[in-house]
Amino acid sequence: MAEKLKVTLREKEFREVIGKPVVRVDAWDKVMGKAEYIDDCPIPGCWYGGTVRSDVPHGRIVGIRQDPSFDWSKVVFVTAKDLPGPNEVAMVRRDMPVLAEDIVNYVSEPIALVAAPTKALLRAALKAVKVEIEPIEPVLTIEEALSGEKIIWGEDNVLAKFEVKRGEVDEAFKEADIIIEETYRTGHQEQLYLEPQGMVALPRDDGGVEVIGSLQCPYYIHGAMTHALNLPPDKIVIKQAVTGGGFGGKEDFPSLLAIHAAVLALKAKRPVKIIYDRAEDMVSTTKRHPSRIRHRTGVKKDGTIVAQDVDLVLDGGAYTTLSIVVLQRSLLHATGCYNIPSARILARAVATNTPPNGAFRGFGAPQSIFAMERQMDKIARTLGLSPVEVRRKNLLKNGDAFPFGQRVEDDGARLVFERALAISEYERKRSEYSKDQGPKKRGIGLSLFLHGGGFTGAGEQKINGKIKLFVAKESVELHVSNVEMGQGAATVLTQIAAQGLQIPFEKVKYCQPDTSKAPDSGPTVASRTTMIVGKIVLRGTEKLILQLKEYVSRHFDVSLGDITYAKGTFFENGTPLADFFEIARRIEEERGPLEVIGDYVHPPELNWDDKKCQGDAYQGYAWGASVLEVEVDTDTWEVRPLRDTVVVDVGTAINPLLALGQVEGGSLQGLGYGYLEVIEMEGGRYRNNRLASYSIPTSVDCPDFFVELMEIPCSRGAFGAKGLGEMPLSGGGPAVASAIEHATGLFPTRLPVTGEILTSLEQEGDERRS
Repeated sequence: MAEKLKVTLREKEFREVIGKPVVRVDAWDKVMGKAEYIDDCPIPGCWYGGTVRSDVPHGRIVGIRQDPSFDWSKVVFVTAKDLPGPNEVAMVRRDMPVLAEDIVNYVSEPIALVAAPTKALLRAALKAVKVEIEPIEPVLTIEEALSGEKIIWGEDNVLAKFEVKRGEVDEAFKEADIIIEETYRTGHQEQLYLEPQGMVALPRDDGGVEVIGSLQCPYYIHGAMTHALNLPPDKIVIKQAVTGGGFGGKEDFPSLLAIHAAVLALKAKRPVKIIYDRAEDMVSTTKRHPSRIRHRTGVKKDGTIVAQDVDLVLDGGAYTTLSIVVLQRSLLHATGCYNIPSARILARAVATNTPPNGAFRGFGAPQSIFAMERQMDKIARTLGLSPVEVRRKNLLKNGDAFPFGQRVEDDGARLVFERALAISEYERKRSEYSKDQGPKKRGIGLSLFLHGGGFTGAGEQKINGKIKLFVAKESVELHVSNVEMGQGAATVLTQIAAQGLQIPFEKVKYCQPDTSKAPDSGPTVASRTTMIVGKIVLRGTEKLILQLKEYVSRHFDVSLGDITYAKGTFFENGTPLADFFEIARRIEEERGPLEVIGDYVHPPELNWDDKKCQGDAYQGYAWGASVLEVEVDTDTWEVRPLRDTVVVDVGTAINPLLALGQVEGGSLQGLGYGYLEVIEMEGGRYRNNRLASYSIPTSVDCPDFFVELMEIPCSRGAFGAKGLGEMPLSGGGPAVASAIEHATGLFPTRLPVTGEILTSLEQEGDERRS
């Protein structure tokens, strides 16, 4: 009876957690100030590392001079000749050096490293280094790179190139009543995570090194360090510290920073910490790729698109970094949420002598979606039709195909669009705002956007992600390489594991990523964590429960087919036998700790041809619609967002509160991209390298958000979840431009839409239409 009573109580402990706003697992430590970010970590005997950088965009290194009056015996000094392995940072390519050796290719490129026991001595040592560089004429713009007059990368300055074609495009254009052409541009955008880049490297007695840092992708760093340090994988350990934001900016760059810290630590034979201040972070780390996107669209008089030609170019900066994957994502999102029967899309990323650009929330999609949404508005404007009418005529529906061949499996685009129009009262407000008098005019604009969840094509198969579940006493440890960086991954993955195991949420412990303990479940990017990794976690829970069932069958001499499992309890034909943790304890006593590995299984119905860029690019698409209301002062061109109605299809909201936070945060970031965040460049260098000169939305700029989560489950995601984190940012830019157009009659074609751009459009005579 005692055992039965215990089982019954255990059964009552379990509560459904999917779809519930459970409290974040990291909430209290962060609220109470207990969370230790990398610069908080106490490390005895730790030295401080710093970087000597190029001050020209392109040049030949003539010499590196160390001031003889400085006592160099008190510090460690490293140049390219001191590196223990290849002078390459292994990413998608290996074209970026750890330290510039002969040629510098961008302002702020690392040339030498210094480590010192105090910050004051480090500053003095850095000042005592003078690098003599013979300038070479740089390539600074997309147009200069494409001209080929000066070659700085490969044979033609093209870092990557993809092309997709559907139908007989030239013939289809002949069927059009009108052909509409326009060129759209977007600028850089700074991630501006709360915590700047930081790494600590600790040399080990066996010649290896351990790195702890603020990062997104532990195994990216592990692979890059194995290559650059010429060490076997078991001699390198990467651990994630509490991370204050990433947005993609801590995907690729931490590999370079970790190598720098490790090289110094190995030479100094002591721990070395490199923590950037905000200025150094802003001038030297990756940004969103600027773009130039030309659209040529053939349409019927009723707004139906018959053909489209897109020429898409991204500015990759000096080295490849992640430009290949960003470009491919940009290509595959180039036609947005619309059915284009005949399309040709040429996508290129070019090299320039500017700091390398990399991943940033949405990575490539925001640029493409801005251009596509603006082109839809241009079609409506040219034909004298409503922006709504033009979109309705061309929306993707269930069964339609993208230009690269994948078929849509739901009507998400239409559903989010119609819902956003209805709850925002778009039609009524559009008519009302058109009657505004005086200098302050209101406008209402809309945008449709989408995001393919997970890595493109065969990317998930190449990663072949794995997770580990380890049963420890009265809890289950979840070991993954996917990091918590403020987005809620630790909480959501814990919810998925708890629901899969049918044990209390509090009994699952998300463990901080550590490559010596966690298998490679892949990077924390591409909106793959909840959808893809969550599914791998579920497979792990199924394997663990099966192992326990098999033990129960043997221990109680019961047929496996008669055993069921529910709410943490094993039953024989409805009679409780034992609970989850009791069986786990018995197994541990007999044969040691219990652990299982969950594996990625690729959906067999999805096929992708990477060479042709054709097939099933993503495992599921999330859809979004934004209706933005703004007020524009036509005397000062001040733009003030008033209300943003955002409807997004998330598949299944594992944690609705966290999902709402993702949508609001991403939407605000998209609005900043749309009208506020200007990065000025002069001679290849960023002019604004601090918060005083780089504007982002604050609480004053934040509109009233009305967010609605729509759930159209995807069978390939955990409990039906789709990718969410990247998508909301893509709606802000085009919605801002659309709303400003309605308020002013001016037609912005570039982001951000600044007062200078509006003044220029006004001077060109792009007057408000009645």
